[in-house]
Amino acid sequence: MTVLLYSLWPLFALIVGGYLLRRHDFPGEAFWPAAERLNYFILFPALLFSSLASAPLDNPALPRLALAVLLGLGGGWLALLLVRRLRGWPAARFGAFTQGILRFNTYLGLAAIGSLHGQPGLVLAALLLALMVPAVNVLSVWSLSADRAVSLSGLLLPILKNPLILACLAGMLFNLLGIGLPGGSDRLLSLLAAASLPLGLLCVGAALRPQELRGEKPALAWNCTLRLLAMPLLAYAVAKALHLPALESNVLVLFFALPTAPTAYVLTRQLGGDGHLMAGIITLQTLLAALSLPLVLILLAA
Repeated sequence: MTVLLYSLWPLFALIVGGYLLRRHDFPGEAFWPAAERLNYFILFPALLFSSLASAPLDNPALPRLALAVLLGLGGGWLALLLVRRLRGWPAARFGAFTQGILRFNTYLGLAAIGSLHGQPGLVLAALLLALMVPAVNVLSVWSLSADRAVSLSGLLLPILKNPLILACLAGMLFNLLGIGLPGGSDRLLSLLAAASLPLGLLCVGAALRPQELRGEKPALAWNCTLRLLAMPLLAYAVAKALHLPALESNVLVLFFALPTAPTAYVLTRQLGGDGHLMAGIITLQTLLAALSLPLVLILLAA
């Protein structure tokens, strides 16, 4: 328990710090959108690229993780489709609920895995991201567009333009071609990567919108319960059914226990979804994750 708290409290301290800095207008309102863009397009892709460029892609964990992701995300998606049919949600709400349950905060996930499991955990996490990011983005775009016809290009274009996905593909290509990270490029990328997670967590805090928690209380409550408790339980059941080793199980369950991604708000607004509901889901899940993540990790260690 003490080790978990020591590993996790600095991460949530950065999130709280980001919220307080933005609330007190330091270093200025223009800083935060610029910091998010820098992290999203440069720093975080550097971390993913360097992790996958040197990762053992013949890792026997890869097919097991792929099957686990398919079962976990597939189970959550089928349940969402069933409830939508029963409740008659419009796409604007269905898209927000889908992202609240299936998307995850990558910055917090990698920071937690790095603190708890070091480099071996980060390698597995990068492999997991290469599988989950494209799938979750497709499901998010489709759910927000469910009330209207959407072309194949409309589904795939946001994915092909996603810098995280491009970084994963480029890292795997460099790895398969045997190029690696020559001439000190590994050091350059490690410096960029080292800045990505603390800056990302500060930006997560800066993006919190407590004012959006007014109203929608039942929807926020059940969405947070499903994301922070039911989804990690589903992932745990999948890991047990597939007999995954301890490290793979921990990484898988942790990703399914993370709060949803702050970038879900941007996508929701772009595609005409319920921005107020999405902002409330992001804020409440992030706040509650300070309690639910240690609980999930304690259950894993039991």
